[in-house]
Amino acid sequence: MPILECRELSKHFGSVQALDEVSLTLEAGRVIGLLGPNGSGKTTLLKLANGLLTPTGGEILIDGLAPGKETKRIVSYLPDRPYLAEWMKVSQLLDLFEDFYDDFDRDRAIEMLLRLNIDEEMRIKEMSKGTREKAQLILVMSRKAKLYLLDEPIGGVDPATRDYILETIIRNYNPEAAVVISTHLIADVEQVLDDVVFINQGKIMLQASVDSIREEHGMSVDQYFREVFRC
Repeated sequence: MPILECRELSKHFGSVQALDEVSLTLEAGRVIGLLGPNGSGKTTLLKLANGLLTPTGGEILIDGLAPGKETKRIVSYLPDRPYLAEWMKVSQLLDLFEDFYDDFDRDRAIEMLLRLNIDEEMRIKEMSKGTREKAQLILVMSRKAKLYLLDEPIGGVDPATRDYILETIIRNYNPEAAVVISTHLIADVEQVLDDVVFINQGKIMLQASVDSIREEHGMSVDQYFREVFRC
């Protein structure tokens, strides 16, 4: 059974069509790049998968279930905007995640925090943007989820932080799970991807493995993306 399946999925915001009859199947055990220009529908798709939005038409299934209470147990979601309360200490966030998610591995989170010299008594408002991004990702990746949905996890941070974030994703996700990385920074994530989905103006333009793109077209995913979208 696919970990994520869309069947003619559509989403409108008034007169704006964010997703247009998207049909898509994602399998577990893969790291998938959801790639497209800003405004292409990436965030809308991830929010639908996490149950934060309701489809206008069609359906989306997570491990065979419509998004809801049961799928919250198997989806670990990193939104594209800061979501942690600035007054909270790291230790309080660990308590919160441990209380809220049965699959949260506190020891794993503490290990990653120590490696980054992030003190558990530090408050979110005291952190730099890069440190805050790392802390948010550590919380998300410390769950033993079946599906990780990461919306622009490397946007707006320096190259060294990007490298750490990608390393953290690959080293800590459950190999029987799927990881979806939504981004427009393709060259930065290409080395960790198994598959890619190109999306533009709410439509799926391409779904393929990274290896097949390189073998069939003789170019990197980033180069092929630029050709497809005439960037």
